[in-house]
Amino acid sequence: MIEFFFDCSSPWTYLAFHNIQKLAKKFDEPLSWRPVLAGGIFNAVNPSIYASRENPIAPKAQYMLKDLADWARSADLVIKMPPTVFPVNSVRAMRGCVWLGSDGMVPFATAVFEAYWGEDKDISQDSVLTDICKKVSVDPGEFFRGINEAAVKNQLRSNTDEVIARGGFGSPTIFIDRTDMYFGNDRLPMIREVLERRNRYRSVGNIAP
Repeated sequence: MIEFFFDCSSPWTYLAFHNIQKLAKKFDEPLSWRPVLAGGIFNAVNPSIYASRENPIAPKAQYMLKDLADWARSADLVIKMPPTVFPVNSVRAMRGCVWLGSDGMVPFATAVFEAYWGEDKDISQDSVLTDICKKVSVDPGEFFRGINEAAVKNQLRSNTDEVIARGGFGSPTIFIDRTDMYFGNDRLPMIREVLERRNRYRSVGNIAP
């Protein structure tokens, strides 16, 4: 089991969201999608992220843009830093992921990532979320009613609290078999090694360490 805790407000999460699906398919590994609020995680255990945004180190910030472009090209994705709204309030988009559940979550989240990170659309706005719903054949009226349900709000909060309790400090946070934690898109090669090693052990009737 791969658990993927994510918030669409992160470009590195967009990369990992895209790449982890290929990895899970290759190894026939089930994926559990766990929407969270990155802001809630930062407020609780990683407030330094706000200071780094307010006072960025110029060479590091410039390199990050190059690094992001390199990773996006490698994944064949269009990702650019939104010039209009950053950071963005993603709470309703992430509630939408919760409300849609496992079947509808992936196409919706994909459309949210594309809208924000590819098209500079403010995913906190009703009009943008309405367009995204129509794109993935979700009724906008049902969507807006659903994301205001107490159970949906509570589940998003519960997911966020859970990843914090399990040692997470940002998005994406990925777990293999509940306890083996990895953070960020650049850790996917390590996840691949874990899955390859486990497959080798299984092929000879053993259990991977």
